[in-house]
Amino acid sequence: MAAPVFFSACQQSDVRQTEAVADRQLTPILDVDSVSTLISDSGVVRYRISAPRWQIYDKAEPSYWEFKQGLYLEEFDESLSVQASLCADYARYWDKEERWELTGHVHALNEQGETFDTELLVWDQKTERVYSDSAITITRDSSVIQGIGFESNQTMTNYTILNPTGYFTVDE
Repeated sequence: MAAPVFFSACQQSDVRQTEAVADRQLTPILDVDSVSTLISDSGVVRYRISAPRWQIYDKAEPSYWEFKQGLYLEEFDESLSVQASLCADYARYWDKEERWELTGHVHALNEQGETFDTELLVWDQKTERVYSDSAITITRDSSVIQGIGFESNQTMTNYTILNPTGYFTVDE
């Protein structure tokens, strides 16, 4: 009689443990506080990502990284000087699609010193495009351009404002 009771107890214990971790899609494989990491390409440091919290959901469909408390990204040139930066209140990165979605107050600085402020920014690394359908303000040395929606290359140096407004100087 002791053996069946022992096996029955083990089976119940296993069932409870399995139920505790049944939905792996909702459980991050990585959950890190106060992270700062460097990303290199061919041995050259290209980016630094800093975030108060970084979670990776590898079993979600599709899998993604989440930065619930915001994200700060810097891009470096060959001499490790910051040439561009990007920050947002919230960010999500779909690793298989290589696509970022940044929301909240999104602020970007390109290598030409222009700043971009919007509530939504999507960066598709596969197509090397950045775009948004939200309101955007671009501040240059001599002008401020506003509009709804924009498309750009990934360095945000060649862009189109889809519905522009604002003041800027025009050479005659």
